[in-house]
Amino acid sequence: MKCPACDHELQPFTVEKLTVDVCRNGCGGIWFDWFELQKVDEPSEHIGEALLKIEKSPEIAVNYTKKRSCPKCKNVIMMRHFFSTQMAVAVDECPKCGGFWLDAGELKQIREQFASEEDREKAAEAFIEKKFGAQLDKRKKALQQKSEKIDKAARAFKFLYPSAWIPGKQEWGTF
Repeated sequence: MKCPACDHELQPFTVEKLTVDVCRNGCGGIWFDWFELQKVDEPSEHIGEALLKIEKSPEIAVNYTKKRSCPKCKNVIMMRHFFSTQMAVAVDECPKCGGFWLDAGELKQIREQFASEEDREKAAEAFIEKKFGAQLDKRKKALQQKSEKIDKAARAFKFLYPSAWIPGKQEWGTF
């Protein structure tokens, strides 16, 4: 496979049971197949330590604004997006195979963001609350009011089939 950033040949790099493809002596980037990045993205995951020391060439200049092709899928352009709600690290992800390309130093930045998966989830919840909290509360209130109206209408018409309202007399509901 060719490096999507500098066109060097990617080399397999194995740490315990994880094998990734690295651009050794090139730009120093790392290719993670689907769900491999989740095995090394936290500081507590010790196998990720070895991936922080990929040799790179100082002569290689990487154009970070260039759109990149997936090294695994032919003719598929990767999507660039932030890795987390902190919006500190932009990564390239293949929409077809789900693989991630990280430039040199990005794995270190990702590992420094959150100590654990619980911290990541809390940060995501806080982000959603900050961005959409008022809208979600408004929608929840509207749905609750609609539900109350439906319950009132159902109680108003219970005389049509009273046995359905007697607990334990049937196995199915009225509506």
